[in-house]
Amino acid sequence: MKTKITYKDLKVMNPCYHPKDIGIKSNYSATIPEFIKEYRNKVKNKEDIIWVLCRNDYMSERDLRLFAVWCAREALKLIDKPDQRSINACDIAEKFANGNATSKELAAAWAAAWDAAVAASDARDARAAVAASDAAWDASDAARDAAWDAARDAAWDAAWAAARAARAAAARDARDARAAARDARDARDARAAQIDKLLTYFIKKGESYE
Repeated sequence: MKTKITYKDLKVMNPCYHPKDIGIKSNYSATIPEFIKEYRNKVKNKEDIIWVLCRNDYMSERDLRLFAVWCAREALKLIDKPDQRSINACDIAEKFANGNATSKELAAAWAAAWDAAVAASDARDARAAVAASDAAWDASDAARDAAWDAARDAAWDAAWAAARAARAAAARDARDARAAARDARDARDARAAQIDKLLTYFIKKGESYE
């Protein structure tokens, strides 16, 4: 498994913008923690850091799945009373990552969590819909290929489309600009927390190689 990231590595990923656009030169090579620290605030979107690193080249399948579960649980913290189906999906996904649950159990838990997201959307509870859809998608990631392939992108887009629709409906009903600002802040904070989590992971991983 790779411990460094280079300009060539980034180019092979076929990113949506050129690495040189954010100052990465053709001779660039750095450890993954160094890359995160230097570019987490230079990338055009913080999700770009996550997109680059959540790959089998850099993380084991188990760790990718456990990271997805952590993200889902963080999303559920945004609401006071998360749906138990979403909580169960996280628990089953964690067990699956550790070899203690079957694919069938995980698929059933994901389906239930997705129903929770749809129910929250129908109720126009924007924050619950966003958190539940985050949890449903992140937990379902454990049942899929960890690579960022077209199917994963399509499922991600579908989940966020439902969440955005629910958020828009709630914003219209509440006519509360502060709620929209709060949701945007929560999204930024969530991405920052996810990058912090990855940074900690790769620092510890690097130490284990020494």
